[in-house]
Formats: sequence, structure tokens, C-alpha cells
Amino acid sequence: MRKKERHELIKQLVAIHAIRNQNELMDYLQKEGVTPTQATISRDIRDLQIVKTIDENGLPRFELFEEPKQNTEDEDIERLERMIEDVVVKVDRVQFMTVVHTIPDNANLFAAVLDDFSTPYIVATMASFDTLLVISRTEEDAQVVENFLKNPTTHSLS
Repeated sequence: MRKKERHELIKQLVAIHAIRNQNELMDYLQKEGVTPTQATISRDIRDLQIVKTIDENGLPRFELFEEPKQNTEDEDIERLERMIEDVVVKVDRVQFMTVVHTIPDNANLFAAVLDDFSTPYIVATMASFDTLLVISRTEEDAQVVENFLKNPTTHSLS
């Protein structure tokens, strides 16, 4: 099966089933006659921007991350606010750096969203599996970032 076809199948499976991890996704794909490697599944998840969210029962679930079609500043802020609400678990600040803890397997995607958001308060981001480091120029800039990430409706990064 070609990559494009596999991606379409994965989108369908994620929309239909409460898939909680990569192994479950691989099981569903195998039932459809597709036997990709774990590395392929990881790349597909990243390429399709699949994130883990928490369902109504408090359990993790894969979902396709949906971005606004237009990139106005208001929409970028709304997208960032949604991501904060959906994936950020905890925010700490250490001098000029802000440490952001996310739900598992979402730090890279959240870093990408932050990187797309143009603000003078963020110099760079570095992400791992569930932790993101936001680097600012000064402690004051890091404080602005921390305040925004803790309460995006009352603080701004503009």
C-alpha cells in the first residue's frame, strides 16, 4: 500500500475508533491487510499531525489535529489557545526558560505551533516526547511566556 493510501486509511481509523496508542493503530491496520513497521507508524502519526487527547472517560485517544485554514493573527492565537487547553499539563519557569509539560507525544507538535506564532518573547523551542523548553532572551520575556501559557485568555504574547 502506498503512503498516501495508508495515510487516508489511518485518518479513517482514527476518526472511527478510539485508538489509544501506536500498537492499537497497528492492530487496526493489520486487520485491514496493512503491516507497516513501528517506525513507519511513528512517521505517519507525525506527518498527519495526530495528537493524543483525553476522551470523555479520561482516557487518551488519537485525534487529527485540525488547524484553521486562514492564518490571521486572531486565528493563530485561537489555535494556540486550543493547543494549550488540549495538551498542556504544567508550566514552570527557570530564569529565561519556560518548561512546558504536555500530554504524552504532543510536545513536538506544540513546539511547532509556538514556532509558527511570531512573537518577540520566544527565541527558540526544543521539544521531546512530553516536555518542551521555550527559550526567551530575558527573565522578563520568559515571565510573559509563562503567564500566557498558564492563562492565555487574560495574557498576550503580542
